[in-house]
Amino acid sequence: MNRIRSVTIDLDGTLLDTVPDLAAAANAMLRELGRPEYPMATIAAFIGRGIPKLVARCLPDLDGAAIDEAQVVFRRHYAIENGRRSQLFSGVLEGLQAFHAAGLPLAVITNKATAFTEPLLVATNLGIWFNFAVSGDSLPHKKPHPAQLLHACQRLGTTPAENLHIGDSRHDAAAARAAGCPVFLVPYGYNEGEDVQGIDCDAIVASLAEAARRIASTNFPGTGAVRP
Repeated sequence: MNRIRSVTIDLDGTLLDTVPDLAAAANAMLRELGRPEYPMATIAAFIGRGIPKLVARCLPDLDGAAIDEAQVVFRRHYAIENGRRSQLFSGVLEGLQAFHAAGLPLAVITNKATAFTEPLLVATNLGIWFNFAVSGDSLPHKKPHPAQLLHACQRLGTTPAENLHIGDSRHDAAAARAAGCPVFLVPYGYNEGEDVQGIDCDAIVASLAEAARRIASTNFPGTGAVRP
């Protein structure tokens, strides 16, 4: 890889375990619609391409206007649940501290809508680490399209080849490859039930802390320190 000068990071499944909040909102929606609830593990497998896909997977017999109406119900419940139970994954804080100490600017890249991204970053105290977030409705296209990453690189003042993207799914890898960014994947996230081991990426890292260590050795081999 080229020397890394910025880092973009996926939100749900990479930085935060948001399944408890999403599951609570999804099941509240299902109860309101008179439908049976799903176990949390099932809802976790539905996550990965934004709220419209999550709602459609919860209600596979509906389409069109009915799904649109269900999304309104979900969003109402999620506005209440968002951030209430979400937790940082192991190694996230350590990784962010290392990137910050290195002077590397950071941005969040998520398919979550802006209305939920910003409150979640505030509720979990993650917002202080990032220059900005590019949400699923910030641009006309979202992951796996490269637009969000290209936009973030432009704002961060780096080229795609100098920007490391870290995510948890095939969509992160595809977006990064299309943008020309190196990409690391974590194995613990929400890849729609798919194992990340078979996905084209530059490395699978156990945590953001490991990602920071790898970038340190890549940027300055043998020094153990990342620098901007």
